[in-house]
Amino acid sequence: MTDQPNNGAISNEEEAPQFSLQRIYVRDLSFEAPKSPAIFRQEWTPSVSLDLNTRQKQLENDFYEVVLTLSVEVKNGEEIAFIAEVQQAGIFLIKGLDASSMSHTLGAFCPNILFPYARETIDSLVVRGSFPALMLAPVNFDALYAQELQRMQESGETPTPTVQ
Repeated sequence: MTDQPNNGAISNEEEAPQFSLQRIYVRDLSFEAPKSPAIFRQEWTPSVSLDLNTRQKQLENDFYEVVLTLSVEVKNGEEIAFIAEVQQAGIFLIKGLDASSMSHTLGAFCPNILFPYARETIDSLVVRGSFPALMLAPVNFDALYAQELQRMQESGETPTPTVQ
């Protein structure tokens, strides 16, 4: 028997990369308007502060949970008008990626998928609190991921974040 060329087919030992979104859900949600109802009678001159964070956790086998946390604090003058926070999560099936690609997928690609859901949830909370709609600007998670890698390299940390 002669050896046949592979012709680009993937052998059984080598798995084709796979990515599949399994579920998107709200993991945690909070809204606080400490100065209501008095805040509604004031002139509305808001200043918005946004804090975002991501974390990843390997579940079983090739399943990963990625959680994107958005925390928004809006002040009207010096007073806090409201604080809204959402932990938007997703379960992803990811397999066949090298360490660098896996790190990028979990650190940038998955948060890019979750962000529109988190943004809509924050907007809905704010409107239900009787405040003007709050449409957060898009976030470039690829740029944030690259900045974090650079920061880690400069500080001597391992450049590929580990999955918990």
